Amino acid sequence: MATALSPAQIDIRIARVDQLFQTFDPSPFRERDLDPDATAFIVDWARELNRRVPIEIHLNVKDSGPERDAPEDVSAAISCYFEHRAKVAERALRELFRFGRIYLAIGLLILVLALFGAEFLVIKFGQSPSLALIAESLIILGWVVNWRPLEIFLYEWRPIRRDANLFRRLAAARIKVQG
Repeated sequence: MATALSPAQIDIRIARVDQLFQTFDPSPFRERDLDPDATAFIVDWARELNRRVPIEIHLNVKDSGPERDAPEDVSAAISCYFEHRAKVAERALRELFRFGRIYLAIGLLILVLALFGAEFLVIKFGQSPSLALIAESLIILGWVVNWRPLEIFLYEWRPIRRDANLFRRLAAARIKVQG
């Protein structure tokens, strides 16, 4: 029998709801970007929470205003913002993998050419210290060219995927506006 986990809470105390949003963003309220400091605060706090529990964002607003009277608009605006950030991260991940595949194809081609080139030098000109140095340098070059695609496919994608998942969790967070 599975037990439901209680949601993890992110508490934000602000004077007015509009402090959460960029002041220069001319978009309608539901499509406005969050303030970078507010975003960093929410994201940093959410990173520390257990990934298996849902998130609740509690906005403790000191002064009343039109936004506080319509908490569903605030909730929609925050969800929309983090959903957009998740989509941006997913696009960045797809682009990274696309470049990784291109780099890998180029790297493997250069590796094959370098291996054949090194072998050709040894067969054609024999074993001499200077030719052995050139042949080994070609082989090293072939492997070094593959460093970047390996870095992409082994390590670089993970933080982007983690951020996309975190933004999706924040987009799905329940938001409570309290006075």
